[in-house]
Amino acid sequence: MLTNARLYQIENRCAPVRRLLLEHPMYDRLRTMEAMHVFMEHHIFAVWDFMSLLKSLQNAVTSTQVPWRPSAQSRACRFVNEIVLGEESDEDRDGGYISHFEMYRRAMHECGASTSIIDALIDNVDEDRPLRGALDAANAPVPVRHFVCETFAMTERVHEAAAAFTFGREDLLPEVFSKIVNTLDENNPGRLGTFRYYLERHIDLDGDHHGPMARSLVEELCGEDDDKWTAASDAAVRALEARLVLWDGVCAAIDRNVARAS
Repeated sequence: MLTNARLYQIENRCAPVRRLLLEHPMYDRLRTMEAMHVFMEHHIFAVWDFMSLLKSLQNAVTSTQVPWRPSAQSRACRFVNEIVLGEESDEDRDGGYISHFEMYRRAMHECGASTSIIDALIDNVDEDRPLRGALDAANAPVPVRHFVCETFAMTERVHEAAAAFTFGREDLLPEVFSKIVNTLDENNPGRLGTFRYYLERHIDLDGDHHGPMARSLVEELCGEDDDKWTAASDAAVRALEARLVLWDGVCAAIDRNVARAS
């Protein structure tokens, strides 16, 4: 529940773009396993840079260096560390622990989607290539490059990163995907079980736990600073608009695949 009028203002400003996302024609394209493959091969990058966005927050508000020093923002520190715990080491389906990125990658293997491009990006990052160069070398789709670069641009200012994380990420989208995945899973038994579990974990964590904490984090980091609230609002809208461009790109890629197959 939002208690801060500034948070209401951000939500209201984001509402038109969120509506476009929730009503996007891409969802109607996800009727075949081949279309789901195209979607996942794009969306895995959003899962990866989501973790990068979160870790930028952790670096900014907690003490991650040695020698250790106490954080000057203890409430923000608590919020971020709790979210990191769930996103970086969540419970898997077999009683172990796994990051949501690794869970998503496992889901891709399970249903036959390719991980070659995201794997190439990780390899390039491991070689300390600059982000744009790593995306280019991995031959990432153009909408993916735009989306990831937009995300990383917002990691430079912690209040903008918090707003992008809070208002510009999955939120209601897992519920939309759950309906699609349930239908596809019925026609392809056993191939989307891990993906469905991934979505269910996001619904449980984001709605009941991470969502309220993330909103509190924005309040904590913006405080009474009008300029920070304005920048946070701008970042939230930019994050949603970047997602819209990504969804447009997924639609176009699915349509190209269909045209090639016909």
